[in-house]
Amino acid sequence: VMTEAELYSLYKGVYVPHMVNPAEALQQYEEMSFRHDDVLIATYPKSGTTWMQELVCLIMSGGDPESVETSPNWVRVPWLETDHRIPLELRPSPRLLATHFSHRMMPQSFYQVKPKVIYVMRNPKDVCTSDYYFHIMSSFLVTPSSKRDFLHKFLEGKMIYGSWFDHVKSWLSAADTHRIMYICYEEMIEDLRGAVGRISKFLDKPLEQEVIEQIADRCVFDNMKKNNMSNYSTAPPEILDQSKGTFMRKGVAGDWKNFLTVAEAEHFDAVYEKEMKGVGHELYFHKHHVAKSRYPAE
Repeated sequence: VMTEAELYSLYKGVYVPHMVNPAEALQQYEEMSFRHDDVLIATYPKSGTTWMQELVCLIMSGGDPESVETSPNWVRVPWLETDHRIPLELRPSPRLLATHFSHRMMPQSFYQVKPKVIYVMRNPKDVCTSDYYFHIMSSFLVTPSSKRDFLHKFLEGKMIYGSWFDHVKSWLSAADTHRIMYICYEEMIEDLRGAVGRISKFLDKPLEQEVIEQIADRCVFDNMKKNNMSNYSTAPPEILDQSKGTFMRKGVAGDWKNFLTVAEAEHFDAVYEKEMKGVGHELYFHKHHVAKSRYPAE
């Protein structure tokens, strides 16, 4: 089994996987120039990135599905920190971009230009659960030795792109929040139409109610899972081993209950309370899920 030392390098104090974030890509990332009308989707891994990429593409195209049916999502909405087939500076505006980096890790030009950002968050217990299964099928990540070991690494922040807590706090405390929209995965699950409406307003792309409904229907998890341009089924096996699982697994809230023991969940809650103390934002998943996250009695 490959170790962190073999698969990852340290960049700005956090692990990044060599295969997806090689040194030359990080160099280009440092020098990148943002444009004022860029739209950046920022997430900690397994928080709903692919889902938001799909939604934003459809909103920007006014509901026209051509873009999401003809090219893979990493081509439509490229990651800032990876190699690009089409250099970012050659892409026409408005560019749709994605990143797993925290706010403090952004390139210099980000802070000057202040592009629009959609930051998607998800209940960290579900992030940890989803991330565990993702590590099992991803050839470029360290295979977990056990669930327990993975949980400890997650809570200690010894993960690619750093600690979930640091990541969320970094984006939540970002200045110029009028250019940053915060949304939770659980809100999208509970009211996808409402989320589409909110996102389209933030992007200054007002849509008719009928179009909002079409986009929401198209992006219900089970429908999106069938789109081979979005479900990573075309990713090369040396990156994702599809025999070990599917990239888009369940798309539900609360799957952590099938993953964590009662004691682990309580430990997780205690770490959450300590780490997130003093965070001014009322987080949707916390209000509706974490606070009610005691077991089957719900």
